[in-house]
This record gives sequence, structure tokens and C-alpha cells, in this order.
Amino acid sequence: MLMEDTTIISKDERNWGMFGHLSALFGYLAIPFANIIAPLIIWQIKKEDMPFAADQAKECLNFQISMTIYFLVSFMLIFIFIGFLLMAAIAILNLVLVIIAGLKANEGKRYEYPFTIRFVK
Repeated sequence: MLMEDTTIISKDERNWGMFGHLSALFGYLAIPFANIIAPLIIWQIKKEDMPFAADQAKECLNFQISMTIYFLVSFMLIFIFIGFLLMAAIAILNLVLVIIAGLKANEGKRYEYPFTIRFVK
């Protein structure tokens, strides 16, 4: 597979890129901050030898940090009753976008999440 700059991406690196995205789903297992810790670990492990996988794990890390902030703000809005709807929407959006990103990474295509604040550069 080819990345945008025509760099050949191995199947192993594409798989790690996909794992970088799908690792965020550990957050749905009621493990506190697993959605942030798992992509962080993959990014740190792969940043030296697999640039595509590291880039995708870092992209997922930024997205998960952003989603966590949005979720916490929604939690504070529970008192005016809109928070319940926002929290459900954020959870569904997070799930759908993580799956799409994982599929794109497995194809060797770089994925950028919408609604992401770039904390880690």
C-alpha cells in the first residue's frame, strides 16, 4: 500500500496503525482512561520504527483526548438535561469514527479525525 507521499507501507505497519485506532475501544470496557493510554503506548512503542503506525496512534490519541474533554463538558451539562443527549452522541460518534479510522489505516490511508484538538504534535 502507498501513503500520500508514495512511501510503501508494509502490512505489519498497516496493522499496527489499525491497532492504534482500535485500541481506543478499550475505553468502552470501563477501564478509566484506557481510550487515551492504549494509543499513547502504541505511539511510544512504534514511533521509531513505524512512522505510519505512530502517526495514526498519535492521531487517535489527540482525538481521544478531545473526546474525553467533550464528554466531561457534556457531563457537566446534565443539570440542564442536554448533557444526556450529548454524552450519548459523543459515545456513538467516537465508536463510529474509531472504526472508520481503523479500516482506513488498514488500507494504508492516513486518517484525520474531525473535531480534534491537536494536543500532541
